[in-house]
Amino acid sequence: MTETFSGASPLPHWGVIRAQGADAATFIHSQLTQDFLLLGPDSARLAAFCNAKGRMQASFISIRPSAEDILLVCERDLLPQVLKRLRMFVLRAKCQLDDASSAFTLLGLAGTAVPTELHTPWQVQAQGAAQVIGLYPAQGQARALWLAPAGTPAPAAAPLAPAIWRWLEVMSGVPLVGQAIYEQLVPQMLNYESVGGVNFKKGCYPGQEIVARSQFRGTLKRRAYLAHVPGEITAGTEVFATNNVEQPVGVVVLSAPNPCQTGQWSAVIAMQTSAAALPLQASGLDVQLLPLPYPLRDDI
Repeated sequence: MTETFSGASPLPHWGVIRAQGADAATFIHSQLTQDFLLLGPDSARLAAFCNAKGRMQASFISIRPSAEDILLVCERDLLPQVLKRLRMFVLRAKCQLDDASSAFTLLGLAGTAVPTELHTPWQVQAQGAAQVIGLYPAQGQARALWLAPAGTPAPAAAPLAPAIWRWLEVMSGVPLVGQAIYEQLVPQMLNYESVGGVNFKKGCYPGQEIVARSQFRGTLKRRAYLAHVPGEITAGTEVFATNNVEQPVGVVVLSAPNPCQTGQWSAVIAMQTSAAALPLQASGLDVQLLPLPYPLRDDI
């Protein structure tokens, strides 16, 4: 029987970039893999920021609470360099970009702490000054992001350990890009086209041609997989097929200890699809692939 985890967890590993101004939506739309011009206050976007070769420099959980205000939640370890790079492209656009992490409180909600209306990913519900964003579930349990101005009273929910939230992030199969995999993967290598992270009908953005070509010209050769490992493993660790320990077939994107099994770790791995049926190892540990918790789309 699957153990149940419910409550609210602080999210010290995530930060917030705020884009403000008359051109905020137009500018962010031109830089990320999702449509921000049509984004309303009741929806969120998972979006990637790519370099010219289509490799992800960051990914964001994004909302547009007002016409001239966009909030981009990302991994804090790469926020400064991504903010600096985004600012390079503003030029004359009426858009101010700032690190607004200290201006907001972020909480991860799980299980019964998630409003029933938010059991669909990327829906947004306003709760007073807070915005609550539905995320992909993990282990059959609902998850949501609570985002509010600093000082806003937290929702009434039991405390949830950050380590458990991080494990649920892994088990959702929808990780954000962190420093360890900076500029290593195109969005499809994290299955972003299947979880609402890429809009193939919008206009140009950095790397758009490569991302589109990866989708429509041939079979995708790398995908994200969930995995079980009998020991500690960290993001950025290379994964090998046991019959060839010289050439890596993948990389660990996100990992966390499994709170249900002492000494065991769970991970998201971006890996060659051709290696999925082979015995795998990382850091000398056997890697066992697990079923994804969502279907991969074939109808783009």
